[in-house]
Amino acid sequence: MSERTATIERLLADAFSPAELLVKDQSHLHAGHAGAQEGKGHFDVRIVSDKFDGQNRISRHRMVYDALGPFMQSDVHALRINAISPSDQ
Repeated sequence: MSERTATIERLLADAFSPAELLVKDQSHLHAGHAGAQEGKGHFDVRIVSDKFDGQNRISRHRMVYDALGPFMQSDVHALRINAISPSDQ
């Protein structure tokens, strides 16, 4: 696991106490893209948390971006988010 993947996992775990969290570093699939040239990564996140109850998809994504804070600007070029409430399953 990369250091960036571990950081994303830690930040999201702290913010959401998720029932499920999976972070995949997909950077190797995007070699040559602008973000990769800048040294930033591409990540895929699946997170299940009751903190998403009653929130629409856009609100859930904003919550994830907020939880990642400055790390979004410094290390993340692209983030695919699948944010799920347990009641969605």
